[in-house]
Amino acid sequence: MIYVGGVPVRDENSSSSLSSSSQFVGTDEATTCVGLVIRNRKSGMTSVAHMDSPEIVDLGISQMLSLVLEDDVDAELDVHMVGGYEDVDIKNADGSGGDYAKPEGYSFPLCCKLVETLQKRRENFHIQTLFILGHNTKLDAQANTCPIFNGCLVNTSTGAIFPASFDRTSRCPDEIVRRIRVSSSFLDSSWKGKLLDTYDTKTDRFIIAPCRWTMRLVEYVWELNQLTDEEILINCSTSPSAEGPDFVDNSRRIWEYLLKHPDWSKTFPKRQPRVFERTVDGHWKRC
Repeated sequence: MIYVGGVPVRDENSSSSLSSSSQFVGTDEATTCVGLVIRNRKSGMTSVAHMDSPEIVDLGISQMLSLVLEDDVDAELDVHMVGGYEDVDIKNADGSGGDYAKPEGYSFPLCCKLVETLQKRRENFHIQTLFILGHNTKLDAQANTCPIFNGCLVNTSTGAIFPASFDRTSRCPDEIVRRIRVSSSFLDSSWKGKLLDTYDTKTDRFIIAPCRWTMRLVEYVWELNQLTDEEILINCSTSPSAEGPDFVDNSRRIWEYLLKHPDWSKTFPKRQPRVFERTVDGHWKRC
């Protein structure tokens, strides 16, 4: 069941189930991807996901709900979707200029799958923000379509949501390894169809579960690292004209790590997770 609302709800009486140190949570760098937020109005428990493919939606939403529902199957759940844009001009997708061209691109199928999956489920969803596709599209100086907002930030205490992007100092621990998991998890059957969990709410720890990568990936990465910046955008992005200024630099940082650490078992010895605890001064240290 889906209820469509207006502005994000501010429930000042809710107590967040997240650690008091985690007042804000969010995601960014979404072009053809979508940031999905599900928040339990009563408990304040908030789950944020970065969805990049229709194939991840069904199991991904089930993962999110297992965290925010707990034992309250009748909970009222606020939903926010930010990201995805008209990466293909739908009216001209078939080259004819007709009004009934077949939608293509990456954003449209993903957004459709998200809305359809929420509609089919039995939980009580209240869609508060639906800033996707045409609502999230603008033209750049070269008349290319690009997203207005690439990310969002949620206040876990109030449920308020804001447009956001994050610099390198605010991405929490093990950024490069977490980025590598995103790109290499499709090679690891243990992660097939799943979202990559990172933060453990109950213990206020980052737990980076292990992921394997192959020498074939490392060899491919070596070839990619020989490309020019422009070639990297064309070959490695679903939206070359819409990527942020850090896209190429982040890609090269990932590749440099893989070339330096080709054996995944050295990053995850005995296939154990990498665990980080918060220090008294608010920083993170590896356990």
